[in-house]
Amino acid sequence: MSQEQNREVLRAVIEEGFNKGNYDALDPLFAPGYQEHQFGLHKTLEGFKRDIQYLRTAFPDLHLTIDDMASDGDKVWILMTARGTNHGPFMGPPTGQSMEITVMDVCRFENGQIVEHWGVPDRFAVLIQLGLLQQPAGQRS
Repeated sequence: MSQEQNREVLRAVIEEGFNKGNYDALDPLFAPGYQEHQFGLHKTLEGFKRDIQYLRTAFPDLHLTIDDMASDGDKVWILMTARGTNHGPFMGPPTGQSMEITVMDVCRFENGQIVEHWGVPDRFAVLIQLGLLQQPAGQRS
């Protein structure tokens, strides 16, 4: 598969899975034996679907915007902005607060399917914006 095809697979994961909640559309995009490496997420595709569902319950208006994407060989890197309003349980009761964070992900592909994922969401920014963590003194929003 070409690098452009791999980028299209990752775009479909973002649009179908995260932005639309169409979890069944993810099945053909991930290889059997898929491995999740992001801290705190389940390690399998079925678990990953539950993780997305959890986020979409906590932030019903969750939307990921792809800001940039690059690929080399069997890997695709993606830079995104995640936005949403906390109307469901997330590390406690809903706060009603909105968040906007940067997310960076790397996926490794084999035969046009994702076989591994590493993700780096700005979790501190989420917690501060939701009022669940105090902003460090001297820092601006």
